[in-house]
Amino acid sequence: MNTLETERLHLRAFRETDLDDYARICANPEVVRHVGAPFSRPEVWLHIAMMLGHWQLRGYGMWAVEDRASGALIGRIGFYEPEGWPGLELGWMLARDQWGRGLATEGARAALAFVFATLHKPHVISLIRPENVASIRVAEKLGERLQGHSRALGVEALVYGIRREEWGTA
Repeated sequence: MNTLETERLHLRAFRETDLDDYARICANPEVVRHVGAPFSRPEVWLHIAMMLGHWQLRGYGMWAVEDRASGALIGRIGFYEPEGWPGLELGWMLARDQWGRGLATEGARAALAFVFATLHKPHVISLIRPENVASIRVAEKLGERLQGHSRALGVEALVYGIRREEWGTA
């Protein structure tokens, strides 16, 4: 699994020692309101295992996001494409106290560079609930544009997307 560095972030593989911090992030109803209900600790463990397994099966996936200055785990950024998914999805979720600092955009830009320049994937989407204005802004800052609608896990989502040839101009 590749690691990525940005000015303020270190994106790396999840570790078992991330369980407490990631459980704290996923227990916050405000943080997870656009992806479902707060996760129990066993659900968080399963989620970490799923993210690590995604790397094994697909060769890409979600990174744990660390603040470079403090070393603290502050969320996840990366890719998700389970069987039957509408496309290669770029997603992000950060701890509530990290919102509004441009970190999701910073980390997602590094992830896009990886998937387009290293893996040569042709197209990336972000599935965003219509009421998630902050994530829509992040997608637009990345150069993603509204491409349609989809249902994922029974939930209506806007499909934002960007093609590799558009990425360098965003």
